[in-house]
Amino acid sequence: MTRRTRRSRTAALTATAVVIALGATACGGSSGDSGAGAPGKGGTLTVLDKADFDHLDPQRVYTTEGSSMDEEIVRTLTGWDETSAKPKLVGDLATDTGTPSKGATVWTFHLRHGVKYQDGTEVTAPDVKYGVERFFSSDINGGPPYAAQWLVGGSGYKGPYQGKELGSIRTPDKYTIVFHLNQPVADFNETTAMTGWAAVPKAHDTGSTYDTKVWSDGPYKIKSYTKNKELVLTRNTYWSQSTDPIRQQNVDEMDVRFGQDESAIDQQIKADAGTARTSIQQWPIAGSDLAQLANDPSLKSRYYRIPAPGINYLAINTTRVKNLKVRQAIEYAIDKTTVRGAFGGSAYGDYATTMLSPGIGGYRRFSLYSANPAGNLAKAKALMKQAGNPKPAMSIAVENTPTQEHVADAVKTALERIGIHVNISPIDAASYFSTVSNTKNQYDLTWGDWIADWPNASTVLPTLFDGRLIEKNPQANQDLSYLNDPKVNALIDKAATMTDVRQRDAVYGQMDQQILKDAAVVPLTYMNFSEMSGSKVGGVVPDTILAEPSLVHVYIKH
Repeated sequence: MTRRTRRSRTAALTATAVVIALGATACGGSSGDSGAGAPGKGGTLTVLDKADFDHLDPQRVYTTEGSSMDEEIVRTLTGWDETSAKPKLVGDLATDTGTPSKGATVWTFHLRHGVKYQDGTEVTAPDVKYGVERFFSSDINGGPPYAAQWLVGGSGYKGPYQGKELGSIRTPDKYTIVFHLNQPVADFNETTAMTGWAAVPKAHDTGSTYDTKVWSDGPYKIKSYTKNKELVLTRNTYWSQSTDPIRQQNVDEMDVRFGQDESAIDQQIKADAGTARTSIQQWPIAGSDLAQLANDPSLKSRYYRIPAPGINYLAINTTRVKNLKVRQAIEYAIDKTTVRGAFGGSAYGDYATTMLSPGIGGYRRFSLYSANPAGNLAKAKALMKQAGNPKPAMSIAVENTPTQEHVADAVKTALERIGIHVNISPIDAASYFSTVSNTKNQYDLTWGDWIADWPNASTVLPTLFDGRLIEKNPQANQDLSYLNDPKVNALIDKAATMTDVRQRDAVYGQMDQQILKDAAVVPLTYMNFSEMSGSKVGGVVPDTILAEPSLVHVYIKH
């Protein structure tokens, strides 16, 4: 999944690995409610974000901030209970985590009775079916690819707007939904915890403008939404705690404000005066502030350090930078110490040499290029010489934030030393991922990050490097390196059919090495995300699936 500065979103871990990677150390601070007793009711939580969400339309959301905010507005078939040390998959709209049959090619879910939308009407299985069918419309782009990949008949289906239904989603009665898949998917019920598996009532679907008009069946509904300025959520009076095992409805409103500089948000929350006392941030602390704030003992009770199951990387467009020697030279030339410095130094995460991060099933520790994170300039220059000493000019895409522009400067400085001129292309942070994932907008180098969509390795490498998906998803292409290597594709197909986790992980390890042999990406860092809240914010849960501070139990201390 994608990101925030964070994130894309996708990675894949085994269930056990998640415990190891994300367990007891998930949060550097407390959950903000120490000694506060029962959650307080009432008040307004202010959420300070540097930029608007790419999307809130549940079938279009593919960023961690958007997914986290959508948890307040919409419910999914399954979801994650993160109140204990390890995330637990539970039924959300569904009564349980689903029942597989026919070798995990058919999945059946039974809906809870009495779950209600903001107008008091009941959520039904046909609403979930319609919501999932929206995934397939070209007007509803940007979301994850799993429905199109796995549902029978998905490759030719164009969505519900012409009155066509997808026959592989069946609703034998108003509370039962059955999915027929074209291959066994043992963890399909973890996919259904993503926002795209939310119900959308046909009568309230506004198509491509649904972002600002999402119809709520969660604890909060949209009161007002001015893009790039402010989103206000207020209580959904028809939501009932008795039907929701994941969320609470403690605050009266959530006021999400967009557009302040990252560092300004950091300083405001650190100062803890006025509304900052009842505020929280969703985007990570600015790189320029991180080292100082991470080590400030006075902030410990309201500082959240959440290890992300994912990777921060630089994609090299293999269709534009065609010479393998040049791409290998870039691998050796990049100085990861200056790049990590832009993100905030060691508090941000460890240096990366692989696309799978430690703790994810399939991770193997290896380094095909420089053992020194500062790079190997002599080796890079030698490779450029072997390539004929070209003097190319390359574009690099980054978000238009100070942190990201410092990253771009670090890359530019490193590559200028080997004769590559770099032109920096800053892109509005609110639309960054939807811009770079549209194949009409191609850059030579693209900054990206990726977080596992759910705790399983299948959601990193296949999503980021299956070259066959580029043509299928031209407006939502996650393969930022445009790699279409038959060897990688064959390993993806091989892993998809394997039920033995160890054997499958071994294939993912091979896949990771082949992608690095292709010099398609420069892994930069394995990530931590750090955020803060004001002193009167309680009930914050470190969401280790999204690597976000979860707001599902948040309250204001009175």
